[in-house]
Amino acid sequence: MPTIRTPAVAAEVIAVRPGPPLSGAVAVDGSKNAALPLLAAAAALGRPVRLGNIPANTDVQIMQALLQQAGWHVAHPAGEPTTAVVLPTESQRTHPDLAQAAHIRASYYLVPALLARHGEARLPWPGGCRIGARGMELHFKVYEAFGDRSALDDSGYRVEAVTPHTGTVSLVLPFRSRGATVAAVLRTLTTGRPLRLGGPNLSPEVLCVLDALDAVGWEIRVGEDVLTLSPPSCGHGDAAVWEVPGDKIEAGTLACSVAATRGEACIRGVGGRDVEPLVLALTQLGIPADVEGDALSVRAQDAKPAGHPLRAIASLSPGGLDADFEPPLMALALGLPGTHLFADAINPGRHGNLLPQLARLGAEIEEISPTECRLTGPQRLTGAGVEATDIRTGSALMVAGLTARGVTTVGGLDQLRRGHADLPGKLRALGADICEVTP
Repeated sequence: MPTIRTPAVAAEVIAVRPGPPLSGAVAVDGSKNAALPLLAAAAALGRPVRLGNIPANTDVQIMQALLQQAGWHVAHPAGEPTTAVVLPTESQRTHPDLAQAAHIRASYYLVPALLARHGEARLPWPGGCRIGARGMELHFKVYEAFGDRSALDDSGYRVEAVTPHTGTVSLVLPFRSRGATVAAVLRTLTTGRPLRLGGPNLSPEVLCVLDALDAVGWEIRVGEDVLTLSPPSCGHGDAAVWEVPGDKIEAGTLACSVAATRGEACIRGVGGRDVEPLVLALTQLGIPADVEGDALSVRAQDAKPAGHPLRAIASLSPGGLDADFEPPLMALALGLPGTHLFADAINPGRHGNLLPQLARLGAEIEEISPTECRLTGPQRLTGAGVEATDIRTGSALMVAGLTARGVTTVGGLDQLRRGHADLPGKLRALGADICEVTP
C-alpha cells in the first residue's frame, strides 16, 4: 500500500488584540543567556553540578541535548523540572556528532569542556538569530593564547588542545565581547591556569558565571579594565549547586508591555542590577518604575510623559543598555510623545529585521543608518500580520500589538520559543488579550 501523505498543518501564530491596562504580578523564567554559559561551565567543571531555575526554551533544551551527545549525563530530578544535574559519564566517544550545535549560537561555549574531555572540539558554525555578522575570530585568538590550535572550513571549525602549557594567560580583548570573555573564563577553568583578561565583558550573564566559579573556590577579581582568575588553593570536590538568574530581557519585555497599556504590575524573579539600565530608560520616558529585592514594579497609570526624548543606545560597557532591551523599548516609544533615538551596532542586522515588521503595523521610523534610527510619537498602529524573524523582534511585536487597533497576528513562533518558553502565557496572566491559533 502506498504511503499516504497528509498536508502539512499551517504554522501557529499568536493573535494579539488591545485590551484593558495590564495589571497583577508574574514571575519570569530563568535567563536563556545565563543558562547557556552556566550549562557549559557545569560541563567544564568536571564534577557534578546541580543547576536550578533552568528555563524550558528550545535553545536551552538543545544545549542539554548537546551535552548528552558529547558524553555528559543531564538528569532532571523527579518533581523538579527546572533543575538539572550535570555530571560526566564514562563514555569514550572521541568525536561526538554535534550537528544540532548549528541551531544555536551559544554552542561555542562547549569548546573548553570538549577540549578537556576529548582533546579537541569539532563543531558546525553556530546558528541562532540572523541579526548580522557575529564572527568567532576573537574566540580563536583566546584559544591561541592558551596554546590551542584552530582549523576552519565552510562547514565548521575544529579546536585542538596541543601540548599542555603552564603559567598565567594574559590577553586583552579589543572590544568587550561576551562570548570571548566566557570562552577565556571556561578555558581557564579546564586548564587550571591563572587568567589576566583586559577589556572583559561584565554583563550580568558573565558575572553569574564568575559567581558560580567563586562558589567552588576560584579566586576572582573583577574590575572594569581587568578580570583575573586563579584556581582554588585547595580541593573542592563536592557537587556544586548553582542557580540561573531570572531573565532580565523577559522582565523588560513584560515591563514595556505594562507601560504600553498604561498598566501597573509587579514582575518578580529578576535581579536589580540586571534591569537598572531598563529602569533608567523607562524613567526617562516618564514611566515610574523601580526595583526592590527581586521585583520590578511598573506603575504606568501614573505616567506623565513630558515629551522627553529617549536615547536607547545598545552598549557593551559595564552598566550599559543591553542590546536586547532595545526592541521592546522601541515598540513602547511608538506610543509616547517625543522624538526618540535607537542604535544597536552590536547586532547590525537587527534593525533590518525589526523595522519592516513594525512598518506593517503602520509605524513610521526614520532609518538614519543600518544600525541607527529615530521615531516621533505618539503614533497610532493598526493590527496586521507580522513575523518574528528573530527572538527579540517577536517579543517587540507583541508589545506593539497590545496597543494596535484590531488584531495583530505574529508568526515565526519557533524563533520566539528559542528564547521564551511561554511569553504569551505570562502576558495573559497580566490580562492581555492574546492567544495562539492555527490559521
